[in-house]
Amino acid sequence: MSAAQALYADYLVVGSGAVGMAFSDTIATESDSSVVIVDRFESPGGHWNSAYPFVRLHQPAAYYGVNSRDLGTGRIEDNGANAGLYELAGVDEIRSYYGAVLRDLTDGGRVRHFPLSEYHGDRTFTTAAGDRVAVDVGRRVVDTTHSKVIVPSMRPPNFLVEPEADCVPPNALPRSAPGHDRFVVIGGGKTGMDSCLWLLRNGISPNRLTWIVPRASWLLDRANVQPGPEFADRVKAAFGARLDAIATADTIDDLFARLEHSGSLLRLHADVEPTMYRCATVTQAEAEQLRRITDVVRMGHVRQIGAQRATLDGGALSADASTLWIDCTAEGLGLGPTSTTFTGPTLTPQCVRACQQIFSAAFIAHVELSYDDDATKNALCEPVHLPGVPLDWLTMSVIEHRNQINWFAEPELMEWLHSSRLNAIRAMMAPVMERPRVRQRVFDAISGQLRAANAKLAELLAAASPDHAAAGSSL
Repeated sequence: MSAAQALYADYLVVGSGAVGMAFSDTIATESDSSVVIVDRFESPGGHWNSAYPFVRLHQPAAYYGVNSRDLGTGRIEDNGANAGLYELAGVDEIRSYYGAVLRDLTDGGRVRHFPLSEYHGDRTFTTAAGDRVAVDVGRRVVDTTHSKVIVPSMRPPNFLVEPEADCVPPNALPRSAPGHDRFVVIGGGKTGMDSCLWLLRNGISPNRLTWIVPRASWLLDRANVQPGPEFADRVKAAFGARLDAIATADTIDDLFARLEHSGSLLRLHADVEPTMYRCATVTQAEAEQLRRITDVVRMGHVRQIGAQRATLDGGALSADASTLWIDCTAEGLGLGPTSTTFTGPTLTPQCVRACQQIFSAAFIAHVELSYDDDATKNALCEPVHLPGVPLDWLTMSVIEHRNQINWFAEPELMEWLHSSRLNAIRAMMAPVMERPRVRQRVFDAISGQLRAANAKLAELLAAASPDHAAAGSSL
């Protein structure tokens, strides 16, 4: 293709990661629109192309991917730390899945994918062959890069590493582990937990492990976020317990105590107050394994590591030459501010349900196709910011509740949610959706509960201590 040529597409989608694929799939399957997808990677899947080899989804495969194609077999795992719950897909399966999705999308000719291409922000991009291509966009430019997912292998460590120190990202852990006597996992987030669990699963004794955890985190019990009719009652009970905790809490600290007591949130160590929340899920079995690691260092962030010593914010950590340092400190999902989703010629997919980026991308695509004006679309798709600290649980819940109240008032949207495989609470709502004569009364009752919850959350936020307020995200 020469630089002088121009393409036409109804939608120019920047990025073929999980968000871009979910959005493009809904556009392609629910309309006759044309789509051009531009991406820097050779293959679709975004950060999954750079993920470590032992990573698995921390949510069920049953509601990940795109609406038009199942991921996984829909089975319940019968062994391991996820036993009794819906299967989790591994990185190789996910990469293969997105390859198949892309073939599905491009077979019809209305979707074109340009890998190894650089988008310039002005509706032009440069292909792998070096051609500069202009796109005549009929409807929107869709920027799927808002969350800016960064995994450790995509950047150097954010601390100084002396030449003699053996420091690797999790991607190199399987080939680097042999021959080391000790292992130091740096980072308390999901990647750090995955690395600790991999080491324990592969026979490394807990007394050979040190885990540097700058901040403890509130976690979600994966059993409470399961799809399928087998778990509908449990998911419904967890939803009710969450609303009860909000209704009866006197303070924010009391709210988190009640959420923990009900199982809505959990922490690894009862004597450590969490100061981080990123929507990470674990099973009870995984939590028990992680508690086997007793050498947990809580001296802040690492600033420098050498062969026999690490310097942290709050002190120093001794090591020896046989130590393998595993850098798990990348932020993962970016924590930048939200922006308006629909703004004239631009569309920016963001969460419309807390920490459900993939579902949200498909939902936003459906709203784009189903409504005529941006004001209505934005009212249905208020962005839910990504969390970093515990107070974000409150502010995210307020926006999520507002969105759900608005969806209840739209019968067609509720039908779409009932049919969407990406909708994690589809099974919980199915009995109501299958009773059309009573469903609106139920929706109105739930809306009333959500409004009451939001009023209470607003009271708690208004009365928050300066320490809470300083640590939180604003609405």
